[in-house]
Amino acid sequence: MSTLFEHHVHPWIAKRKGHSPTKVADQLRTDTGYQRFNKKLAVVITTNVGTMTSAYLFCVLAFLSLPAVLSGLGGPFAGVFPSFLVKASLIALIAWIAQTFLQLVLLPIIIVGQNVQAEASDKRAEATYQDADAVLHEALQIQAHLEAQDAAIERILAMVTGGAGGSAATGPADGSTTSTAAASPPTTPPVTPS
Repeated sequence: MSTLFEHHVHPWIAKRKGHSPTKVADQLRTDTGYQRFNKKLAVVITTNVGTMTSAYLFCVLAFLSLPAVLSGLGGPFAGVFPSFLVKASLIALIAWIAQTFLQLVLLPIIIVGQNVQAEASDKRAEATYQDADAVLHEALQIQAHLEAQDAAIERILAMVTGGAGGSAATGPADGSTTSTAAASPPTTPPVTPS
C-alpha cells in the first residue's frame, strides 16, 4: 500500500454493497396484512390497467353500446342490429360499468398504485443521488492521490537533476556544458615526405 496517500472510502459505498435497488414490491411492507393486501392489489390493478389489453377490453365495452345509439338515431340503422344489442337494459349496464364503476372505483385504486410506485421511484432517486455523491467523493480522492504522486515525482526529479532547479533536458544546474562541439579543433600531425 502506498505511503503517499491514504484513501478514505465514502460511507455510502459500504452501505450500498448490502442493498439491492429499490423495487415497487419493497414498498408493500406495512404494519398489517390488510395494508399489505391493499397495496399489493392496487399495484397489480395499476400495472394491469396500464396495458393495451385493458385498452382493447374498454374499447369493446364502449362499442357494445354503439348499436343501441345508432338504432336510436333511426334512418338506415333502424332494425339492423339484433334486439339484445339495442335493449335499454344492456345500454344501462354498459353505462353503469363505464361511467360509475370504472370511474368511481378504478380511479382511486390506480392513484393508490401510482403512489406506491412513486415511493419506489423516490427511493431509487435518493439511492442514485447517494451514488453520485459517492462517485464525486471517489473522484476527489483520485485527484488528491494524483497530486500526492505529482509532488513525489517532482521531489524525485529534483534529486536526480541535482536539486538546484536544473532538469535532465537542459543539463547540470551549474550551467556548464559537456558538449565537445565548442572545444577547439584537434591538430593534425605534420606530414613528412618519404
